[in-house]
Amino acid sequence: MKLINLKTEILGQKVIYYNKIDSTQDEMWRQMQNNNLENGTIIIADIQTNGKGTHGRIWHTDEINNIAFSLYIKTNCSVNQLNGLTIDIAKTLVNILKKEYNINVEISEPNDLNINGKKIGGILTECKVINKNVKHLVIGIGINTTKTNFTNDIKDIATSIYRELNIETDREKIISDFCNEFEKIVQRRKILWE
Repeated sequence: MKLINLKTEILGQKVIYYNKIDSTQDEMWRQMQNNNLENGTIIIADIQTNGKGTHGRIWHTDEINNIAFSLYIKTNCSVNQLNGLTIDIAKTLVNILKKEYNINVEISEPNDLNINGKKIGGILTECKVINKNVKHLVIGIGINTTKTNFTNDIKDIATSIYRELNIETDREKIISDFCNEFEKIVQRRKILWE
């Protein structure tokens, strides 16, 4: 899979795609241990059987064409340089959805995306710190764009863009747009190892 309209130098230049996987986030950490990850690599999956949310929760990705991906950034920055990064990610996604589809998404700080008071997406930021410096950063993003089936335990609190607004979105373009905008942010914060 190749991302369309990508204008980055690093982010998203290498894409690894899975029809089905346990978790894009877990797979990123596994590949990192094997030392075969290029900086800016993205892992995208149609289906996640054990997707990771915050606080150990499961992120349900059980229908195709929703957004489920993890992004790897090699860095050498202080932990303080990551302050507010998750909010920057959320704002970037909100801006893209507003600009491209005129969708109003609310941020429930620090890492949830909502429409009409229900969750459509979340952000999981994980890092590996060595000698007080962040060396590896893995950002997981899940957005219910087309999901229609919700289990009883989440049907009242979770939704999707299509379910709420009957709007169809382009997964690859959203991810490309995110990479284009987010690369500017990480360069400005001096996080990206080039």
